[in-house]
Amino acid sequence: MATSIHEPDDDARNADVLIYVNGRMVPRAEAVVSVFDSGFVLGDGVWEGLRVRDGHPAFLDAHLDRLCEGAKAIAMDIGLDRRALTEAIYATLAANAMTDGVHVRLMVTRGVKRTPYQDPRATIGKATIVIIAEHKTPREALATDGIALFTVHVRRGAPDVQDPKLNSHSKLNCITACIQAAEAGADEALMLDPHGFVATCNSTHFFIVRKGEVWTSTGDYCLGGITRANVLAICRDADIVARERNFSLTDVYGADEAFVTGTFAGIVPVATIDGRRISAGRGSMVERLQRLYDDLVDRDVAARAERL
Repeated sequence: MATSIHEPDDDARNADVLIYVNGRMVPRAEAVVSVFDSGFVLGDGVWEGLRVRDGHPAFLDAHLDRLCEGAKAIAMDIGLDRRALTEAIYATLAANAMTDGVHVRLMVTRGVKRTPYQDPRATIGKATIVIIAEHKTPREALATDGIALFTVHVRRGAPDVQDPKLNSHSKLNCITACIQAAEAGADEALMLDPHGFVATCNSTHFFIVRKGEVWTSTGDYCLGGITRANVLAICRDADIVARERNFSLTDVYGADEAFVTGTFAGIVPVATIDGRRISAGRGSMVERLQRLYDDLVDRDVAARAERL
């Protein structure tokens, strides 16, 4: 089975990290929540992944926008405002003396229930907030060698079933896709929408390059990705034609290049899809976009540092 692109080499320092749990910093081994917690019982909650550079989470405003909008959509009171959430993230980084090569997972669930039942009115007390900061960097070869994708039979659902734009704790659809791709020897699952067009991957967003143009899906059946939006923005700024459109696997197999995007690894080239060679690792467009994206991260981090 392949290794997930989100799983880096083990870092021994992570055994001793302190975890933020409802306002307390606790050792990793003691970082627990109740078995009656909404997240454990039902996957009822929202979360964000953050990449830290020079001591600051990149694109934090956009991530907090998505978190707060998701919480509002499911009628969940986080209990902390944006400023308090920001302070909690920085406090977690400070408690672990972390500045670079760090990935943060911010998780919020509806809180503890008086009984394991789905109705939100069975919840007692406040939301559960957990922040896990780990020393974590992508494998270096990802940026150049590329990954393998496999198109799975698991489809992205329509928004009237479970809206894929919600970054919820309920990820079984994506997990099932991930399992199928892993069993096929691939790194990620390529998922189609209900109409058979290419939608996204199980944990990243998908792009192809055709004749100098960058294509990605319409976005109707995928999470509103922060890195995805940033790639589209840097394409506009660099006068690279970027299209959000429907396209099929035929378009994918004939592409000049392909890549995936995500908060953790940034922009990662795709070498093969369903056993078909797309490119021999990183192509010229992917390399250019990687440079532009790194510059954008640096600018965002510098701007946040100036505001603090």
